[in-house]
Order: sequence, then structure tokens, then C-alpha cells
Amino acid sequence: MNRLGICICLHVQTITSSLSLSLSLSLSLYLSLSLSLSLSLSLSLSLSLSLSLSLSLSLSLSLSLSLSLSLSLSLSLSLSLSLSLSLSLSLSLLSRFLSNTSFQGSTGAVRVAPALSQVLSSQLYHVWSLKRGPLGQPSWVTVAHWTTGRLQLDGGLLGLGVGAGLGLGQRLRVVTLVEHPFVFTREVDEDGLCPAGQLCLDPRTNRSYLLDSLFLHNTYKDLRKCCYGYVIDLLEKLSEDLKFTFDLYIVGDGKYGAMSSTGRWTGLVGDLLSGTADMAVTSFSINSARSRVIDFTSPFYSTSLGILVRSQDTSAPIGAFMWPLHWSMWVGIFVTLHLTALFLTVYEWNSPFGMTPHGRNRLRVFSYSSALNLCYAILFGRTVATKTPKCWTSRFLMNLWAIFCLLVLSSYTANLAAVMVGEKTFEQVSGIHDEKLHHPSRGFRFGTVRESSAEDYMRKSFSAMHDYMRRYNQPTTPDGVDMLKTDPPLLDAFIMDKALLDYEVSIDAECKLATVGKPFAIEGYGIGVAQGSPLTANVSEFISRYKSEGYMDILHEKWYKVVPCGKRVFTNTENLSMGIDHFSGLFVMLCVGVVGAIFTLAAEHTFYHLALPRLRRSHTLTYWLHTSQKIHRALNTPYEDVGKELIGLDHK
Repeated sequence: MNRLGICICLHVQTITSSLSLSLSLSLSLYLSLSLSLSLSLSLSLSLSLSLSLSLSLSLSLSLSLSLSLSLSLSLSLSLSLSLSLSLSLSLSLLSRFLSNTSFQGSTGAVRVAPALSQVLSSQLYHVWSLKRGPLGQPSWVTVAHWTTGRLQLDGGLLGLGVGAGLGLGQRLRVVTLVEHPFVFTREVDEDGLCPAGQLCLDPRTNRSYLLDSLFLHNTYKDLRKCCYGYVIDLLEKLSEDLKFTFDLYIVGDGKYGAMSSTGRWTGLVGDLLSGTADMAVTSFSINSARSRVIDFTSPFYSTSLGILVRSQDTSAPIGAFMWPLHWSMWVGIFVTLHLTALFLTVYEWNSPFGMTPHGRNRLRVFSYSSALNLCYAILFGRTVATKTPKCWTSRFLMNLWAIFCLLVLSSYTANLAAVMVGEKTFEQVSGIHDEKLHHPSRGFRFGTVRESSAEDYMRKSFSAMHDYMRRYNQPTTPDGVDMLKTDPPLLDAFIMDKALLDYEVSIDAECKLATVGKPFAIEGYGIGVAQGSPLTANVSEFISRYKSEGYMDILHEKWYKVVPCGKRVFTNTENLSMGIDHFSGLFVMLCVGVVGAIFTLAAEHTFYHLALPRLRRSHTLTYWLHTSQKIHRALNTPYEDVGKELIGLDHK
């Protein structure tokens, strides 16, 4: 070893001297315009030794000095070559000396394998990487092992950020969460395989060593599932383009991930932080809290939060036939009709050509009762005999009333079918700022999914609402939807990602669900990876490429374009036929009219036997011609002719 060190020192000194001489020689040859084979060597070394060049400018232009320096250079180069040869011989002797040498070191037995050019040790070494642990704090994670001259890589090496991309054949562990239509599950076939989709495990745990054993031995067939859906297709496409394989499993606690009361991250985020999984693929919302501890790829799906409600199936009430028009419109029609009849009577009695005793000595009189009969006949299109006014003013008003009735009747007919067919009513929630959500009353119940991005948004933006809705939060989206669909419903509204709610609405065979209000809290779905992972840039690049090529549109068309509400088309056709319930109010009104007519008949007999004789004897209130011609004649004709007048016989 000492001999080797001496050779190296001599060699370095000789090279230094030769370089300085060659630089001086180059300048001398350049000034004397003499050609030499050493000129190329001196020019190549002149750039690295600028100081020597500046000093050589002061040298003499003597040709003899130039030749002497050339001689010195030749000698120096010869010495350098001889020393290099000595160094090579020394290294060869050292290699032979160490070959097949073994000794007991402080860390165990060490030996040199000449065939492999490796130093072998029996000691097992762990390669660690600094990552964020379940608490979100930096922690050391084992990513590889070194023993017997070999380095065995674990999945955690991907988080080191070494290299520009993934190596060919790299195997990743991917965690997912079942959320329709992004991830579905079904049972495997008889052979334990998945003809369509990807084989995945449902281990119901997030412990890394248990997952290692399950994927290694693959003996627990009852844990096998077939996973398929929107993001599974995306994962297969990424695996094909990035040249990696993967093991897929469902997150053990069934949660997206949030900071628990113990300060640990749960769900998908917790698995990424602990190194259990390399990638999280599902409807994984990107938010600020998660982005502080893990990395997300560029979003592959843009969505927002929405509010899901259920329709209220109510039987048609008695007054269903009045639904096409607002109650204020019905009151307006009733008041307008009687006012029109009143003005018709006033105009007719104040005109010299009206149907009155003063108008051209007419025997028939247009009274207020005649005007009411005419207005009702025009409104409902009755074709019965009525008295028509004779003066021009009354006729003009009558035609205006007819136009009014035509427009009202047309509007009523147009709205009747639409209103009475769609008698399903939805919970009236205008949006996230609705008073029913901010100040719940009368037992209004609403919730979301626990430890989801929606709950995180509600906690940060509407703390009072979040405190109220915590008791109604559900573990998964299907559980929340089922709470809406129960009879009676256990929830009145469910807040979640609109991408998930729209799918639930589309597959609802009974068409009882609908999203209401404007979308809020715009967000995106991304693929979660550990911080610093090269997967972030690689996967993001391909996702952007898929978007530009239209592949993401193909996935959306495949998993979202289903028949809205399942059997909605057939249901609409069936609902066009209205039952008796829709018109029950008309039958009730007719029955009330019959009963009212009986009371009216009794009132006529009472008036005829009691009130009429007293009025005739008192000779007061005998002029009723402007109100009712029959009552007027009954009071002013002989008693024996009163009965004939009341039953409608002509008076002669």
C-alpha cells in the first residue's frame, strides 16, 4: 500500500511540471513560427493553465530556448508514462492480493468475490427514506434491503424521487375505495378470476405486513373481489402506457381520509403516509388539508358539491283541478265576473236602448241575475238560452269579457295536464344558502359522508350547519342515498359530490331522487401518491394527454350515459292517464251543488210562503225589476198569478 502511494505522488508531480513546460513551449513555438508535433498538446493544455500563459509572454523569442524546452517536455512525458505503468502494475498486484480474501469485520464476515467484482457481507442492511408518517410528520420508512451483495427494492423506493420515471416491470400497490360509478365490486368466478375488471382484495385492514402476506401467498379466496369502473379503466390505461403492474386492494376502514381525534390520518391518506400503498385511485377529492401531507396528480374529473332530495309522493287532493291557476287568480276571476255583471246591468238600465221598462217599452228586462247568468255562460262555454244586453255599451263590455274568458280557459287547459301528471313534489331547497339548512326547523334532517371532502368543506365554511348535521352523517354514499329512499325517509337532504349524486339519480328506477339548487364548492378528483414521488409528474402528463385525446370523454360516456331514472320513459307514458283522484274535487263540487240546490229550493218555498205575503201587505220594497224580474212581478201581480210567475209560465 505504501508503494502505491509513492507512485501516485510522483506521477502527479511529473504531470504538473510537464504541463507548465508544454505551455511555455507552445508560446515559444507560436512566436518563432516553427512547426512541431508537440504544438497540439500544448494548445490543449493552454486553456487550463492561463497563469502559465501570461508568464510565458515575457520570455525571450529565442529559438534555442524553445528547443531546450521541447527537450525538457519530452523527458517529462517519458517519466509520466513510466510512472503510470508502475501504478497499473501496483493495482493489479493489489487486486490479486485481495481476491478470495475473507476476514471477520466489526459488522460480520466480509469476503471479496473476484468473479462478481463485489464485496460480500453477511450483515443485513436496511435502506431508509424520509417520508411523512401517519401523523403528517417526517419519519423514516424502510424502502430497500442490502445483503450478500444484492440490493432488494421495496415499493417505498418510488417515493425517493430517483430517476425520471418508472422502471420497466415496476410493481405498485394501489389502494381504492368503492364509489359508484368510479369503482364497483362483484364476486369472482368459480376459478377465482375476473373475466372483466381487475382482481382486488378486500382485506378490511391497512396493516402493511398483513397485506404483504396476503398478496404474497394469495390463499384467502374469500377476500378476492373483482373491481371495475371508471377509475379502474383509467388505472389499466396508465399501467399499459407507463409499463408498470399493480396489486389492488380496497381501503380497510372504508374512508377517504381525515385527521382523527388522535392526530392520525385515516383512510386512503393514512395508507399513503404509512407507505402501505404507492397510489390511491378512486373519486379522491383534492383539497388543501390532504395536499399538505400527500401529492395529487392533475385532476382527471371536475365536479362540485350538490344536494340530493327525494320526491314526496302525495295523493291528489280534492282541489287538484284548481292547481293550474293560483288561488289569487281564482279569486280574481270570481270578483271580476260579478263586477262585469254589475256593470252590464248598470249600462243596460242607463241606456235609452237597454232591455228595461224605459227602453222602447220592452216586456223582458235585463236584470242583475240575467247578467250573472250571461257571464257564467260565457266563462264556461254554456250553450243555453240567455238574455243578451241591447245597448252598445253593454255589448262591448260583454265581448271584452268573452276575450278574457277565452285566454283564461286556454291557459287553464294548457297547464292542467302538466300540473296534474307531475304531482310529485320535491323538498323545496334552493341551495346551500337555504334557510332550511342554516336554521333547521320542524325536524329537517340532512347529512353527508363522514371524513369526506364534503364534510371538510362544511366544517370550514358552515360550522354551525356542520355541528347540526354530524348526527345524520353516514359512512358511505350508498348509505346516505338509502336513508333518503326509505319509507318514511330518514333524511330530507343529502350533501355529497355532484358526480356521485348524478349517478345515483340516473340509476333510480322509481325516479324519486333529484339534485336541487346550484352547484357549489368546485373541486376535482385526482390520483393520490406519496410526497416527492415521481409518479406525480409521470401520471399527470398522461392524464393531460388522455384529456386532449378524448379518452376521458370516452370513459364518461361509458359509465354515465345510462337511461335517466331507469324506467322514466315508461313511467311518463303511464302517468298521462289521469285517474278519478285528479278530479275528485269536481265530483265533490257537483255533490255540493246538488245539496245547495235543495237548500235553494227550500229557501224559495220559505220566501214564497213567509216573506212574499208580508212584502205584499206592507207595500214596501216592491221594486225588484233591476234585480229579478220574477220577484218583481210576484210582488206586483194578483196573488193567483204569483205561482205561475215563479214556475216560469208566461204572464198574460
